[in-house]
Amino acid sequence: MADECGIALLFPGQRLTNNLIGSFNWFETGDSQRGGGEPLSIRQMIKQVVDDHSVDPSRVFVTGMSSGGAMTSVMLATYPEVFAGGAIIAGLPYRSADNMMEAMVRMNGYGSPSDRQLDALVRGASKFTGPWPTISVWHGDSDTTVDNSNASAIVRQWQKIHKVEGPATRVEMVDGYPREVWCDADGRVVIEHYIIGEMGHGTPISADGNEGLGEEGEYMLEVGISSTRHIADFWGLTGSGAARRAESKTAA
Repeated sequence: MADECGIALLFPGQRLTNNLIGSFNWFETGDSQRGGGEPLSIRQMIKQVVDDHSVDPSRVFVTGMSSGGAMTSVMLATYPEVFAGGAIIAGLPYRSADNMMEAMVRMNGYGSPSDRQLDALVRGASKFTGPWPTISVWHGDSDTTVDNSNASAIVRQWQKIHKVEGPATRVEMVDGYPREVWCDADGRVVIEHYIIGEMGHGTPISADGNEGLGEEGEYMLEVGISSTRHIADFWGLTGSGAARRAESKTAA
């Protein structure tokens, strides 16, 4: 897709000296705040890519799965001015945990901060006042590694910030799966939420056909919907988002 659409990609990698299983330390205080740790390191990488490749700074996006999804939440909260949008796949809300023990509890779907706390955590992460990045949330309903209640908590964390509290503006079926969207006062979709039925812990892919992407494997789960394409459409990177969603929509 990067070749197809002319997208510059950055893949930040974790050092095993920082985390023995190569995950991001999204739950550590020093790695979940602006100006230090892993968020600052990733921010510096982004600036380097933007400068080196003359990337439009208003068209920078961030996505990740699992600990990468949780770190996506961290980046969107701590450096919201950097991103036009973010996509959190099988992740967790920003600052929902402050240590490893809490992280394990939250991953199992217990003890999430209140909606008021979730909102305050993002607002307190920077001095930014908007406009805020758009949010795309994806999660499998059979995920036994990160409970899908975290997906709903992510949506709630950003609803008040985007001034779209309450039920979804509409629900539609896309490639056989429900897509909830929340629209702002101008009718722009600012939050979207996909729950993928019977999918475990991983990234939803659709590898078949002319527009297939990826290859089924560990954490790359063939479920007949390409999160990659739909997220890129949502961000306006493909130039065909509205048309593609219209083709794949079966009910509204």
